[in-house]
Amino acid sequence: MKKEIELRVNGATMDVIVDPWWSLARALREGLGLTGTKISCESGDCGACTVLIDGKAVKSCIYPAMKAKNKNITTIEGLSDKQGKLHPLQDAFIQNFAVQCGYCTPGMIMAAKALLDENPKPTEEQVKDYLNGNLCRCTGYKKIIESVLAAANKMQEGR
Repeated sequence: MKKEIELRVNGATMDVIVDPWWSLARALREGLGLTGTKISCESGDCGACTVLIDGKAVKSCIYPAMKAKNKNITTIEGLSDKQGKLHPLQDAFIQNFAVQCGYCTPGMIMAAKALLDENPKPTEEQVKDYLNGNLCRCTGYKKIIESVLAAANKMQEGR
């Protein structure tokens, strides 16, 4: 039996009709059309579905949509500003060629956003440790790590 729930996504309140068993990732993609959140493993192992819930990185493929009520959800679509200017992390991934197939990129960026919100000046080891639950089959992680560190530096300069 489908249910209508209210979700706060990227600063807006949205109604979505879900099956009670739906994951948040499914609700975002199928219910709200926010396809930046990827679904891959559906077991919480790869991190492609990572979003922020109340500022914390969460693997949305194993997070029940029903549990997301009354929480602030941020997806990759919510990182750019109202004028479409990219977040420094998004820009750094482009500038440092950290994107190949791009499937893992939204999850990587969202996990990195949670890291930089928590620790604005991480070391390379801290970035590696924090992104440990996000898998990439293409890049070998070097460019991803460089991008997170570059974004951290740029964000520090902007303060």
